[in-house]
Amino acid sequence: MANIPSFTPQPTADGSFTFFSEAFGEYFHSTQGAKTEALLKFVEPCHLKQKAQQQVVRLLDVCYGLGYNTAAALETIWIINPRCRVELVALELDPTVPRSAIAHHFLSGWNHPIPEFLEGLVTTSEVKTDQLQAQLYFGDARKSIQHLSQLNFQADAIFLDPFSPRRCPQLWTVEFFQHLANCCAKTGRLATYSCAAAVRSGLMTAGFKIGPTPPVGGRQPGTVTSFDASTLPPLSERSRQHLQTRAAIPYRDPQLRDQAEIILQRRQIEQQASTLEPTSHWQKRWSAKEG
Repeated sequence: MANIPSFTPQPTADGSFTFFSEAFGEYFHSTQGAKTEALLKFVEPCHLKQKAQQQVVRLLDVCYGLGYNTAAALETIWIINPRCRVELVALELDPTVPRSAIAHHFLSGWNHPIPEFLEGLVTTSEVKTDQLQAQLYFGDARKSIQHLSQLNFQADAIFLDPFSPRRCPQLWTVEFFQHLANCCAKTGRLATYSCAAAVRSGLMTAGFKIGPTPPVGGRQPGTVTSFDASTLPPLSERSRQHLQTRAAIPYRDPQLRDQAEIILQRRQIEQQASTLEPTSHWQKRWSAKEG
């Protein structure tokens, strides 16, 4: 890793660091606290402290990025049960991102042997030890998830952490979610930072039940899913009504290969033809109630 990629570390509110993506125009993690976000938006909603009691825990990290979500998951699991074996599959578009995080020592604050394991994962795309069996797939996650679905991988926890739907709609579509559902164990959970109505309705269309997760800093709440609604916190009345508006029309990518512009345009056309309540009406109604 002699050649450090041209990402500049950006401090976040909890002392951890993130990068800014020029390609997507967004930060990789919340500036309110990158490490805090990994724990509160991904690890805790997936109940990894409880799942750590198992002999084996299987993780699927969609958009591995800097490696924070995986590092936080491994640390949480092994503090509870050092003998738990973790089977990890991670998907990442750009190999320069995790390589740059390693080069800038972003993962050095996590417990041994996590930094060493993840440096090996980023360097060779796999780790095989008694504690951790991990595979990192680089490239379009839409292709990787189809391969994983064919292998019948069943995750106990799925972290869904792409850039926002307006920047990266390719990984927020009903079709992509359906493959995630295929890769989720019956008692598994999926967590994401997004609370967008289109995301939540897309997850529901794919067969998931949904609930909210707490906000990090001043940001919006996230979303957690399972196949059993009784295990999830309930949505607020406001959020339930949001799912009945045009904002809830999901993103679609029938062949899992369309460019972002086509996916966005397809949804816009569907919204314009929809008979659902305009989202602006919902906003005005709730602004009046809460004013």
